[in-house]
Amino acid sequence: MAAAAGLVAAAAAALGALLMAPGLTQPHGQGPPEGSGPGPRGGAAAERRPPGRMDQALLLVRNELPPPGLRLAARSGACHQCLYQFLASVPPSNGSLRKPGTAAVMVDTQHPLTLLLNGSVGDRELCKIQYHFGEFGNYSLVVKTLSTSTKTVSCDLVISEGPINSYLPILFAFLVYMGILAVLIVGRLFMKIDPVRNWVYKKLNPRETDRLINSELGSPNTTDSVSSDPTLRLWSTASRQRLRSLDTFRGLSLIIMVFVNYGGGKYWFFKHESWNGLTVADLVFPWFVFIMGTSISLSLSSTLRWGSSKRKVLGKILWRSFLLILLGIIVVNPNYCLGPLSWDDLRIPGVLQRLGFTGAESGTLETPCPALQDILPYWPQWIFILMLEAIWLCLTFLLPVPGCPRGYLGPGGIGDFGKYPNCTGGAAGYIDRLLLGEKHIYQHPSSSVIYQTTMPYDPEGILGTINTIFMAFLGLQAGKIILFYKDQHKQIMSRFFIWSIVMGIISAILTKCSKEEGFIPINKNLWSISYVTTMSCFAFILLLLIYYLVDVKRLWSGAPFFYPGMNSILVYTGHEVFENYFPFKWKMQDSQSHAEHLTQNLTATTLWVIISYLLYRKRIFWKI
Repeated sequence: MAAAAGLVAAAAAALGALLMAPGLTQPHGQGPPEGSGPGPRGGAAAERRPPGRMDQALLLVRNELPPPGLRLAARSGACHQCLYQFLASVPPSNGSLRKPGTAAVMVDTQHPLTLLLNGSVGDRELCKIQYHFGEFGNYSLVVKTLSTSTKTVSCDLVISEGPINSYLPILFAFLVYMGILAVLIVGRLFMKIDPVRNWVYKKLNPRETDRLINSELGSPNTTDSVSSDPTLRLWSTASRQRLRSLDTFRGLSLIIMVFVNYGGGKYWFFKHESWNGLTVADLVFPWFVFIMGTSISLSLSSTLRWGSSKRKVLGKILWRSFLLILLGIIVVNPNYCLGPLSWDDLRIPGVLQRLGFTGAESGTLETPCPALQDILPYWPQWIFILMLEAIWLCLTFLLPVPGCPRGYLGPGGIGDFGKYPNCTGGAAGYIDRLLLGEKHIYQHPSSSVIYQTTMPYDPEGILGTINTIFMAFLGLQAGKIILFYKDQHKQIMSRFFIWSIVMGIISAILTKCSKEEGFIPINKNLWSISYVTTMSCFAFILLLLIYYLVDVKRLWSGAPFFYPGMNSILVYTGHEVFENYFPFKWKMQDSQSHAEHLTQNLTATTLWVIISYLLYRKRIFWKI
């Protein structure tokens, strides 16, 4: 790994050059020739689209019908039970000149659209078309009468200019990183040559780094359960090894989180889902919470068995939680974009704040019961968690919310056919607005784009914290499995698999295997119980795979995710604080290019991997 930092640094330049190649850049940067325009005048050349925006296409509607004209509306396929949104009025045809009426509109290309054409008088539905437009494509919708006697209307969608493939940059980025991986594999083969390996080990001295980590970091390890016999204790101390799979899991979650927070190339699937459902961005935070619970279980067991008092351990947990909350409120606060931080518009909830509250609660649950068992001796903790879930269910489905139906789980806005525009999040949103105030929660939720919601809503709000604690508690269970079945790899992996199956079955029941029609849909904004069970199902399976590859078979060292996993708080805080500084961000030549956004976001994410690697080599670890 000595040359890894250099290779990854070179990758950023190669990636940028490759992604910005002429074949991958959007052709919209060059506008139409001077004097031309989007209108019909000038023939086909004049109909070529003007410069557009990312994730949009040009639709030219040609109306060959006589007066009174048409109304064009659209509804996104990602918007469940939404009202149609007006796009344009299309003038009628000029019969004497045989000139069709035209209207040009920009349409969304991220999701399939349903287009609805009505008469401007009488609201008669003429035609309805479902279509998934391509980015920067140029389309024509021709509306004409097939038969004057029956007044049958036809609506034909024609591709005037083909769209670009906006996903090619992802493919090329994948190939670049696979090339880096190939080089590293070749380097590893060279490391099997004795002279090369001895020279590298002499330069890097990895044993000293591992000794520092295992002795001073106080982190989870595979030998927390130690016999009281002095001989065995001495042997155990000498052979203690950190579970690399836990840091790898944490680092993988963190790096994906950094990438999507930086923008994810502006692709919709690297953004949070607008309401129900999942995208890549919705996976990482619960995974981070899960592995935090696992680490708490192992670390507290180790700390208590090495003689620390429960009061001292509890004090350390509460102090760490306080620092996380303080970091989240003062340092990592999105309302800095509004100007100097002021109490008038300070966002109180947040990612670090929720981690702090969750860590405090999970650690408090763990400290009274240091016995090494799997489930049954922890029945008081399970009762407490079930009580929390009962509270969540009662508040969510029984709390009266002014102007909203009881138990409402929808986004409000234009969802549910516009019946409840100010009910975003139901009881969860109402509790936050009541207790924290509208100005102290997130002002631009993910539902505001597609569902056009106007109410502030915080995905890290108060009610959702209950289910975040449940997620961390399931991570605690993973830690207890590792402790109870110490070094029994088959038992550990089988238990992970069983837990995954159980959580998956619960999710299937709650959601009816449907995105929208279940009892409790999967929803990251609400942190619904089905979201937690689904994410824990994935987390147990992912931890099983990483544990098998990294700690059992040792086929993978965990690199490069292992390194940011060792400095998770520093990487997360740093990427938020320095988000708008060079070299993590720069002025783009073309801000409407997925390729350029992807280059910038991958470069910034790669830089944090390099930074974490260098800190690891320098033995610098930021603990809270």
